Amino acid sequence: MLSLDDLIREAEIAHGHLCAGQVLGVRLAMLGLAKLGIEDPRGKDRKRLVTFVEIDRCATDAIGVVTGCRLGKRALKFRDWGKMAATFVDLETGKAIRVAAKESSKKLAREMHPELENKNQQQMLAYREMKDDDLFSTQWVKVELPPEEFPGYKAERIVCAECGEGINFRREVEREGRALCRACAGEKYYEDV
Repeated sequence: MLSLDDLIREAEIAHGHLCAGQVLGVRLAMLGLAKLGIEDPRGKDRKRLVTFVEIDRCATDAIGVVTGCRLGKRALKFRDWGKMAATFVDLETGKAIRVAAKESSKKLAREMHPELENKNQQQMLAYREMKDDDLFSTQWVKVELPPEEFPGYKAERIVCAECGEGINFRREVEREGRALCRACAGEKYYEDV
């Protein structure tokens, strides 16, 4: 796998700017893949990996750069009320790990570099230096992936009545005659292990 600096540079080139969310997204993806033992997610290990993303746009893009996964292909997007988190599933072993940024990481990052006035710059620098344990919590989870989850499966498009996001086949929740995604319905797509 490429180095942290190389991956951050790729995220910046791919999306035209660099922000703290991209740096954190790169770190988050690197940790998840390391825990699963996936070394080459954009090459020989690509068909092993499915990524579930529950985060903001900048970090989603950064995770896509690291994993080679793109939304609508081998990555599936979920809203989780602004948390920065992603679940990485190894199809070969069946293992899945959810990595979530700790709420305290932003405050810690800003405290590390008070000499910098720009808060984004404070966070970007700190997110490169902080230990994984200070940035993220990890949790082994179980994720079911039937064939209809994968690209190429033909089904009617369903959109969440609350957030407007497309919903993967058979993942909608019916509430009071409305189709909701699991996040808007307050449900998880994973089970704690």
